[in-house]
Amino acid sequence: MKALGDEITAAYPDGELLVLGLLKGSFIFLSDLVRAIHRPLQVDFLVASSYGDAMVSSGMVRLLYDPETQLEGKHILLVEDIVDSGRTLQQLVELLGERKPRSLGICALLHKHIASHLKHPVRFVGFDAPHEFLVGYGLDHAENFRHLPYVASLQ
Repeated sequence: MKALGDEITAAYPDGELLVLGLLKGSFIFLSDLVRAIHRPLQVDFLVASSYGDAMVSSGMVRLLYDPETQLEGKHILLVEDIVDSGRTLQQLVELLGERKPRSLGICALLHKHIASHLKHPVRFVGFDAPHEFLVGYGLDHAENFRHLPYVASLQ
């Protein structure tokens, strides 16, 4: 986590930084991450849903909570638990881009490298992930397993 925090700190030497966590999956990772970033920042959250109880994204993203923080002119670091199909992320990047941030970066704890249509690359990655359904450390299946202190395959 220290190396990732140092990388993010160096990437944003000036300006306002808003770390925007995608709930619910990113909350544990985000809390560890912001403590590893050594510069002033703000934190807010987005809630989007595309999975429901399924193990495969529906491709239909519903925004359940929109950040109240002003995004215009700020560096936005969107924090995601895992990049899988990239559908949710792509739609969120488009939505956030319309709000005129100074910059928009993506940070993911895990990246499966299968998001072929993702137009905005993931700038900061904690770990590459296998092509399996993963749970733990905030990641869930039907709201279960988030509490696990490690990441595991549901299979």
